[in-house]
Amino acid sequence: MTEQAADRAEAAIQATGLRYRRVEHGAAGSIGEAAALLGLGVSDILKTLVVRRGEADYVFVLVPGDRAISWPKLRALLGVNRLSMPPAAVAKDVTGYERGTITPFGADTAWPVIADERVAGRAVSIGGGARGVAFILDGDDLISVLNGQRADVTDPAEPVGPG
Repeated sequence: MTEQAADRAEAAIQATGLRYRRVEHGAAGSIGEAAALLGLGVSDILKTLVVRRGEADYVFVLVPGDRAISWPKLRALLGVNRLSMPPAAVAKDVTGYERGTITPFGADTAWPVIADERVAGRAVSIGGGARGVAFILDGDDLISVLNGQRADVTDPAEPVGPG
């Protein structure tokens, strides 16, 4: 199943004509580990988060690995009072991908994309539909091909201490 999901994501990205590089990096237990395996900074690893804004109404939010969604900023951008993250099973149902592998490419539904403004202007890595698979590509091209809305929708993530 996972290889099929990665192949589906890659077929979708190929269909866009984007220049990209597929990297199979093995299992990573954290964003930091994934960044090290890919030879990128944590901020270059994008999290594709599924956000529910209404009944059967979702958006993809592309968030740099060192940042977290700012709920007030995202609510203001979308003009809504309430947003939520769906449970993992719901995220899989609406995208076709497991949490941690989600990508807009080849998702079951082409939900709107919001990209944090920090995605632009550099090479980034986005999930490849399966654990240990990523696509490295230009952030500006990524936003453009997904018809993404670029906006400041994040805050610095809380640092994770040694325990």
